Amino acid sequence: MESWELHSMARRYLMARYTELSERYAELPDQGRDGYSVEAQRTYPRYNVVAAMLTEVERLDPDDLPPVQPLAAALMHAAETARSVFTDPPTGPIEAEAMSAERQRFARAVTAWVADADVTVEPLGYRRVLRPEEASGWRSRLASRWDVELSDVSSLSWHPLSAGPVPDEVLVLREDSTWDGPGVTLVRQALHHLGRRRVVELREHGPEYLLDVDLLEPHYTGAEGLWTDETLDWLAYASHEGTLAFGGTLAAELRGSWPRLEEWRWSGW
Repeated sequence: MESWELHSMARRYLMARYTELSERYAELPDQGRDGYSVEAQRTYPRYNVVAAMLTEVERLDPDDLPPVQPLAAALMHAAETARSVFTDPPTGPIEAEAMSAERQRFARAVTAWVADADVTVEPLGYRRVLRPEEASGWRSRLASRWDVELSDVSSLSWHPLSAGPVPDEVLVLREDSTWDGPGVTLVRQALHHLGRRRVVELREHGPEYLLDVDLLEPHYTGAEGLWTDETLDWLAYASHEGTLAFGGTLAAELRGSWPRLEEWRWSGW
């Protein structure tokens, strides 16, 4: 087994496990919103700790992984120590037991993968969690280049939520252009046409990433998002007000390549 295979196995496992558990929670009575049933208390802590483990695993750079045994040790460390605001502190013994069981489940999987000489895995696109100083640097650069508003260390805002009128060169669409419409595919295609390989994703509450263009999903997810790359010649912004804004070279590219673009335009407040 090569290091990239082990790392990919861990990422795939955690992403699939998160989907499985969150869907299980959504199928509970009242879609799990009550949160107090025993089954709910056994389920939501599991997907929260899985998300925390995935974040720790993706702090490792897929382009610069250690050898297999040190990598396995790093994955086991993530299984044991990964934390988030949604995991600490556990609200009771049922939640604590559920998270512990989920950590052990991932650790056993890592042990099994390392022992299996015949394991095969398809490579995944590049995605790495930014270090805090990297994310801070990107925020400062975007504030300088694009007048992104940063009211504190986590929040961010751009057009059409910024003060003043939206500039003519900024393209503002409805958020359903990427949820229900063709937007995700068209944005990725536009960036490929511009010769872009990787993009930065900044989120209101994190985590924040450097990722392949083909993993870009410019959506509002409960946290506002900004996307750009090392050129800083374009920007995308998904807001909590149901808007998706594009600036710079990406806006110009989309205007020329998005069929029936007018159907998706934001109509204003």
